Amino acid sequence: MTMPWPVQPMMAETGDLPEDTARWGLEIKWDGVRVIAYVSADGVRATGRRATELIGRYPELTGLADLVPHHDVVLDGEVVAFDRGRPSFERLQRRMHVSRPDPRLVRAVPVRYVVFDLLFLDGRVLYDRPYAERRALLAELDLTPAGPVEAPPYLHGGDTAQVAELLEFTREQRLEGLMAKRLDSPYRPGRRVDSWRKVKHYLTREVIVCGWKPGRGRRAGGLGSLLLGEYDAKGRLCFVGHVGTGFSDRALDDLYATLWPLRRPTSPYDEPIPREIARDAQWVEPRLVGEVAYSLRTRDGRLRFPSWRGLRHDKDPVEVTRDR
Repeated sequence: MTMPWPVQPMMAETGDLPEDTARWGLEIKWDGVRVIAYVSADGVRATGRRATELIGRYPELTGLADLVPHHDVVLDGEVVAFDRGRPSFERLQRRMHVSRPDPRLVRAVPVRYVVFDLLFLDGRVLYDRPYAERRALLAELDLTPAGPVEAPPYLHGGDTAQVAELLEFTREQRLEGLMAKRLDSPYRPGRRVDSWRKVKHYLTREVIVCGWKPGRGRRAGGLGSLLLGEYDAKGRLCFVGHVGTGFSDRALDDLYATLWPLRRPTSPYDEPIPREIARDAQWVEPRLVGEVAYSLRTRDGRLRFPSWRGLRHDKDPVEVTRDR
């Protein structure tokens, strides 16, 4: 059978850790870029979620030709950049938008291809094979850590204690969380399914509402996202990101009514913020405190993947400082 091309990655729902863990496989959730790799006698190709060719962007993947020299395979995995042993999406961004990185950049920001699924093997499309079988076939390829490619082991059929230990390990290491995959799940390209779940660790904190961006589409004429801030050690109001998820329609309407009287003509921040964020922004007096859930903070203090949890009327903005 002809090797499939291009393959749209199967996607996971965000959810809770399943109770019947014996029927699931658990992997570390890697904070990187999803990549499908195609290896044959003709060489190595790679595509992302939009079927864009990526092998020029991540030349490290060409090493797959030496790791599986006698097989034709299609692999699913994540390209990850590490910082002090931990996945760093912030660091990966230096590579993500460079279509042909020069050798200096490749050396400065190396990436690793973490493989977790096998979709095609020597003329056989494996979509309908259960996940556990696909992982067993992947293990037979013996992609032991060698250069920039590896296929790390996963926990399958683990008891409650093993699962709790793995979950705690990812939390202690400040990793994004776990991927839970039903051992009997087939692969469905391009679909988002509940048989794969993202079990993410979230942190929460207070933020100061400093403005909003106008909504589009269904949110046109109202709030699109809130602009967030906090005070640093010197008492300066700093930008920490914006949040556009976690709102009900009623919450958006209530926030709009609450923020409208607080409008001001200039930015309340004591530092310049990105031009694309400031464009069309409506500023407000920094008097309201809210709470967000988020996955981690970047080195410049931005919140990654924030989700709105609500206003905190019991908090004073001066209490919202970075050290908290």
